[in-house]
Amino acid sequence: MIILNEANFEVEALKSEQPVLVDFFATWCPPCRKLAPIVEEIAEDYAGRVKVAKLNIDEARSVAIKYGVSSIPTLILFKNGEPTHRIVGYVPKQDVEKLLG
Repeated sequence: MIILNEANFEVEALKSEQPVLVDFFATWCPPCRKLAPIVEEIAEDYAGRVKVAKLNIDEARSVAIKYGVSSIPTLILFKNGEPTHRIVGYVPKQDVEKLLG
């Protein structure tokens, strides 16, 4: 699992050759804490096929604003540097897996 911030977001998420699933979260957010174990499982299950990363919106507010993240948790799938799919709020693991194909 990659920890993203304003300094490494472009290299790790936008310039990645693999799809990147970014979990926009905050430590104070109960639904984010509930989703965290699912995101960790996805990172293990999809290792080598999809990069999974977390971005704390309190520490990288400009990135969250740029991608229109107004509610958390928000999962955004980036492919070739572009956001292609988005899930807002807590969802079960199978919904995240559908997003990944």
